[in-house]
Amino acid sequence: MLAALCVTEVVSWGVLYYAFPVALASITADTGWSASATTAAFSGGLVVSALAGIPVGRWLDRFGPRRVMTAGSLLAAPAAAAIGLAPNLAWFVSAWLVAGVAMAAVFYQAGFAALTRWYGPARVRALTTLTLVAGLASTIFAPLTSLLLDHLSWRATYLALAVVLALVTVPLHALALTPPWTPAPEHDHRDDSPAPVRSIVSSPGFLLLSGALTLTAFGMYSASLTLIPLLTGRGMSASLAATTLGLLGAGQLLGRIGYAPLTARTSPAARTVAIVAASALAIALLAVVPGPAVLLVGLAVFAGAARGAGTLLQATVVADRWGSARYGALSGWFAAPITGAAALAPWAGTALAEALGSYPSMFVGLAVLVAVAAGAAASSSRL
Repeated sequence: MLAALCVTEVVSWGVLYYAFPVALASITADTGWSASATTAAFSGGLVVSALAGIPVGRWLDRFGPRRVMTAGSLLAAPAAAAIGLAPNLAWFVSAWLVAGVAMAAVFYQAGFAALTRWYGPARVRALTTLTLVAGLASTIFAPLTSLLLDHLSWRATYLALAVVLALVTVPLHALALTPPWTPAPEHDHRDDSPAPVRSIVSSPGFLLLSGALTLTAFGMYSASLTLIPLLTGRGMSASLAATTLGLLGAGQLLGRIGYAPLTARTSPAARTVAIVAASALAIALLAVVPGPAVLLVGLAVFAGAARGAGTLLQATVVADRWGSARYGALSGWFAAPITGAAALAPWAGTALAEALGSYPSMFVGLAVLVAVAAGAAASSSRL
């Protein structure tokens, strides 16, 4: 089951997320659609994914991951095909919005819900394994998409990727996600009626913690996506800046590997504040350190490690604080603004840099924002 989820997460993220930035230039060159409009369609899908994650979370609690993730795969494959077949921009946008619904059912949220329930107290190791393997999605699918584009049109490329998505994820979700979907252990179980869920998601502690991780996600995604112009503005070559961005991804793996030892030595509240504060520090250092290049590369790896640990923090913090009995429903509400912030980060980060006059100033602003998030995370533990 864990091996199957590792494979399906790699393929789902690879086709529905990482293929797009590689294919963007080919799409705009062939269709004449603007890059901003085309990217807006993709971002719209991510926003829909954030909103759809709320009901999908409830369905995960009720029906289990096998049904939900299989249905998501059955929707994702034709949505990817529809993207490739889009005759006009309106069709293209609509296809991405449908793909957004599928993302909510096949991306991390669904996998996290499955592992959190099935692995119980051992969930951190299982979640770490999943995120480590799924982190290879860009490593595999970015060059694969580029290779397909060398021999096929972007439309044929998306059709080929849709076939891969269907052939790999549908049978694995249907045939491998078979462990019983039973209520959580009695000591972790709470009333499953809707009222307690509503009371939790409207409580000050829940809102503060979700808000803190939303601000952190916005800051880290915006910083990551604007790292190259920040570095080239400090004299780094474009190729070295791109390599540094890739090493930020390697840093994420380090952060995920280090998360399990961190959980053994800290309380949930302490590690939440530590990871958010480390994120703010990493962004601040990138904002103010002018060089040399080797130091900037090291800071990028540090930022990646904070971001990687943050992924596992988001996966575990709900169960750590409110139990796993209604993890799907609670995580749907918890993750919705975080996913929305990640969707808006590509546009908002660049707009913030233009408003503040430079990328270093933008990084300072992001560091202040994430520092505020650290304070909110600390306050949430007392509510």
